[in-house]
Amino acid sequence: MDITGSLTIIAVILLFVIIILVFVYYYLSLKEKRSKERKNIYEKKEETKENKVHTYTQVPIFDFMAFDNIRDNMILQDNGKRYLMVIECEGINYDLMSEVEKAAVEQGFVSFLNTLRHPIQLYVQTRTINISSSIENYNKELEKIKQDLLNSQNNYNRAIQEEVTDPKILNKLRVEMARNQNLYDYGKDIISNTEKMSLNKNVLRKHYYIVVPYNDIELGVDIQDEEEKINMVFSELYTRAQTIIRTLFGCNMKGRVLDSNELADLLYVAYNREDSEVYGIDKAIRAGYTELYSTAPDVLDKKIKALDNQINQKAMEKAKEAVDEVRTEKERVIEEKEENIDELIDKLAKIIINENENYIGKDVAQKAIDKIDNTKEKEEINNEKKTKTRRRRTTKK
Repeated sequence: MDITGSLTIIAVILLFVIIILVFVYYYLSLKEKRSKERKNIYEKKEETKENKVHTYTQVPIFDFMAFDNIRDNMILQDNGKRYLMVIECEGINYDLMSEVEKAAVEQGFVSFLNTLRHPIQLYVQTRTINISSSIENYNKELEKIKQDLLNSQNNYNRAIQEEVTDPKILNKLRVEMARNQNLYDYGKDIISNTEKMSLNKNVLRKHYYIVVPYNDIELGVDIQDEEEKINMVFSELYTRAQTIIRTLFGCNMKGRVLDSNELADLLYVAYNREDSEVYGIDKAIRAGYTELYSTAPDVLDKKIKALDNQINQKAMEKAKEAVDEVRTEKERVIEEKEENIDELIDKLAKIIINENENYIGKDVAQKAIDKIDNTKEKEEINNEKKTKTRRRRTTKK
């Protein structure tokens, strides 16, 4: 009886515990389900709110900067299907403006946003100021000033040696020499201070750009001529850029369209940020920077080079043959004239006599011609005798 009662009590307790666990599990499941429902509702509200606030799509700057080529102040992308034009803007110090000026800038910026009918990308590029080119220009100018200083000193010394006594001339030369000396000393100080500034690598400057895109599909027509297509795209992009520049002027900001060289510099700094601080694009181009990426000549380039060499060689050979033929022809003509020189002289003499027959008389002209013929016959007879004599002597020997 005691064992049966104990088992009954244990069974009741176990049943009670199971019931409690079931209720706990049910409660936790219900709570988790409600939590998920509340989270979904919150996410839907946030998504709806975000869609209402943001009506544009954010595109990474790398999608704007990836390029195939630079042409006509434009960056070409996607095999000529997408074009970019970049506007450089001058920054303004908003914090130093008065309240009226700040309100005008804000109103101008609102107008700028309202006039946009196409997507744009704002790009800020921070560059370390590289003043090596400035120092190089300063040194060139300083050399000119130094040369002027030496010339003025020579002029003054020459005037002293020649014992110039005019005080006005001496004073003018002295003032010119002092002016050049002051300019030279001032230039040296500027270069020294500039070189000290160049040692500070923390001198930074921000450049602000607006990237304006254009897709060829916006032309609305299929243009086969690539040059005509480029011209039309350029016109459309330039119109958009000028519209943006005009609206930015209302914010007291100046803007200008970058040319092809400036676009190359912009991309060079974007992709070579660290190298651009010490190795600018101007030096890179002069040093053949793109050649560093070539490991071997292209096969077609090799073939073209071989064909060019072959063409040059055959052209030289043909030119030589033509020159030799001309020379040979000229030599043959000269030999013929040398062999027939006496005959040619006689013919020309007869022609001259016939042309002047009216002046010298017909009888005289005819006798002169007969004399030329007789002389010619005598010479031929003498030549034949000489030839026979030579033959006889040769036979006797």
